[in-house]
Amino acid sequence: MNPHYPAVSHRAGHRCEYCYAPEAIFNLPFEVEHIIPASQAGPDAETNLALACRSCNLHKADHVNGYDEVTQCFVRLFNPRQDLWQEHFRVAVKTGALEGLTEIGRASVARLQINNPLQIKARLTWIRAGLFR
Repeated sequence: MNPHYPAVSHRAGHRCEYCYAPEAIFNLPFEVEHIIPASQAGPDAETNLALACRSCNLHKADHVNGYDEVTQCFVRLFNPRQDLWQEHFRVAVKTGALEGLTEIGRASVARLQINNPLQIKARLTWIRAGLFR
């Protein structure tokens, strides 16, 4: 396990800092990921680390930007250490989709494939069970 996991997971409230998936319902701990990848000189400091579910971490990979369909521009991705989640995203409770409220939110939803069918189905289940805030 990543030696930073205890501090990073506690700070994140044991939720994926990108899609807000609750770690408690998975059968393994979430991953500690580099917001700015080590391959792009991102430091190993806790200020550059985030808790991510496997899906978000795989889709983010070493990307630091994404494409916003509305503005038709590439913008930086959501940064959990700099940005407030509620300013960039909201959940559509009836559909389970996460909506990007800003260009950063929309680009992050697209790049991380946060609304793929399995994610939406799981999110609806978490909402109904009261596990998704």
